[in-house]
Amino acid sequence: MDRLASMETFVRVVETGSFSGAARQLRVGQPAVSKSVAQLEEYLGVKLLTRSTRGLTPTEAGLGYLERAKRALEEAAEAERAARGASAGLKGRLRICAAVTFARIHLIPLLPKFLAQHPELDLEVVLDDRQIDLIQEGIDVALRMGKMMDSALTARRIARCKRLVLGTPAYFDRAGPPKTPSELSKHQAVVYLQEGSIWSFRRESSELAVTVQSRLRVTAAEGVRSAVLADVGLTIASEWMFSPELRSGAVRAVLSEWSLPALDLWAVLPTGRAATAKARAFVDFFERAFNA
Repeated sequence: MDRLASMETFVRVVETGSFSGAARQLRVGQPAVSKSVAQLEEYLGVKLLTRSTRGLTPTEAGLGYLERAKRALEEAAEAERAARGASAGLKGRLRICAAVTFARIHLIPLLPKFLAQHPELDLEVVLDDRQIDLIQEGIDVALRMGKMMDSALTARRIARCKRLVLGTPAYFDRAGPPKTPSELSKHQAVVYLQEGSIWSFRRESSELAVTVQSRLRVTAAEGVRSAVLADVGLTIASEWMFSPELRSGAVRAVLSEWSLPALDLWAVLPTGRAATAKARAFVDFFERAFNA
């Protein structure tokens, strides 16, 4: 059994939803497609497909195998292009993951230029504030912020920015700007659950941790932004999260003489896999463009 050929056949069957559709794409007979999938199932010892009134659908094992099979086919194709000296021309699919707000403000606007540089490359952008499993989700490269807790990940720091206490002028007109971190306990805070409600400040040799009061806790950065811009309260956030509003004056920072821990931006690659030429090209492009 040709394992790569069987993988490709299985992927085509899932994508077309039928043996006949895969057979047309592969330019072979339908019996050959059925035999190839059956041999693959026998080799793996699991059922990959089930028949239903809607056609062929992958089993749970089949879904797990599908993304890995796609990845293996892409990497095999890339190895062939590299061997032929064609690796400079990036082709196929690149799957990128980033937090929703960061991507909307900073990533998506840069993608037209990257796509123009690589006309045969397709991008899939997965937007999620959670740190999802890169292998399980078939991600080539993720943009993540904060500390890298998993030392096994391949990570490259792209940039670093300040975190600020900020709110709208209307909120500060109503509640008054805090003059010290201790005064934050008298304010309404919009808490991003990934940050928590204990905010740690430093000034010279002094350190101070403040537990803020909050009637609103939000799981996604987009919700934090919306609440702050609706004058609900103040928050701590990276400059990246509110960069358009900081430039326009729609929000302003307070307690600037105190510092919060800086925030790092990382390009993260799946564990145990050599970075593809496509992933490396994207990281190089994004680092240059983002820091320009």
